[in-house]
Amino acid sequence: MMALSFFGLALASAEGGKLLLTLFVMFVAAKLAAELFERLKQPAVAGEILAGIIIGPSVLHLVEPNDLTSSLAEIGVIFLLFLVGLETKPADIFRVGVRAIWVAILGVIVPFIFGYLTIKAWDGHQIEAVFTGAAMVATSVGITARVLGQMGLLNLEVSRIILGAAVIDDILGLIILAIVSSMAKGNVNYAEILTTAGLAIGFTLIIILIGAKTVNRIRPRVAKLKVAQSQLVFGLSLCLGLALVANFIQVAPIIGAFLAGMALSESAEGTDTPHQVEAVTEFLLPFFLTNIGMQLKLDAFLNKQTIILALIITFLAVISKIIGCGLAAASMGRKKALQIGVGMVPRGEVGIVVAQIGLTLHAVSDSVFGVVLFMAVASTLIAPPFLVMLFKDEMR
Repeated sequence: MMALSFFGLALASAEGGKLLLTLFVMFVAAKLAAELFERLKQPAVAGEILAGIIIGPSVLHLVEPNDLTSSLAEIGVIFLLFLVGLETKPADIFRVGVRAIWVAILGVIVPFIFGYLTIKAWDGHQIEAVFTGAAMVATSVGITARVLGQMGLLNLEVSRIILGAAVIDDILGLIILAIVSSMAKGNVNYAEILTTAGLAIGFTLIIILIGAKTVNRIRPRVAKLKVAQSQLVFGLSLCLGLALVANFIQVAPIIGAFLAGMALSESAEGTDTPHQVEAVTEFLLPFFLTNIGMQLKLDAFLNKQTIILALIITFLAVISKIIGCGLAAASMGRKKALQIGVGMVPRGEVGIVVAQIGLTLHAVSDSVFGVVLFMAVASTLIAPPFLVMLFKDEMR
């Protein structure tokens, strides 16, 4: 009996050690890379993603992507979007609403067409072409928000358009993914797709329209609670709660977190809540960024044809967002249109999820999966340095 107890403790200790090692390697590698890139006057985000590539299966093989790293990554980006929401008032989104809608729409149509036609011309496989187009539709708002946030530019009109368009982009991408997944299964369930779309749009509008007003009425009562840091506890509860609701209606949890932050933005102004959330985010966010890099497996590119296709798709992924989103913002001037276009370029975790769904449904081959994965990571690395260059005048 004692031997069994000892064995159980040893096993638990080994598992605990593995968990701590994973946390340690991911966190320290990310922060060291961030420091190096900051000293080189490059975005820390790019360094943290590259750190993931180095410690992951492609290079040092110190950490393997698994359920734990994926969970940590999702929590990290949820808190990032909550923090971004705290700095974005609903009125700011309303002011750029029409423009953001057009940026999102053209930012979906143009990349989808580019991705679909490229794969169709390359190997002729219909479903692979559709999945690649769907992956190119995605925008990772977390990456752009992180870069703009670090530069202190989230209050700019251009930044608000990017954030608003990215949220709409996620909803449109969700609808496209639902259609594509149904096609891969052999039938398209229109009723289910319309229900999902209605819930996503309704949820977003309800929180934007009445969320802030409701929170403003509740928050003074929260301040009277005896629990320590009651304002922060309330904010985190709202963040996790709306992320859960978003997940339940099959919308990305980050949209729920962003909307929670927006609902709190007015009442949290002048309090310590944003600073406290920022401290939590600084701990959790590196797991999101390194996990993106860890997904990339370079052994998928041993084939020359795969490398060529990956480079073509990545180039088109970048240029299609710049063209589509830039056209929608053309009346704002060339520079702002380019800022918005580049801001919508990162595919990040959203593109990776689409690729993984396609592989799970046997809708894409291993080589096309590798190509889409490369595009998602590469576009995420390409955008931040260009954003810094494009916004350098605003930082003065």
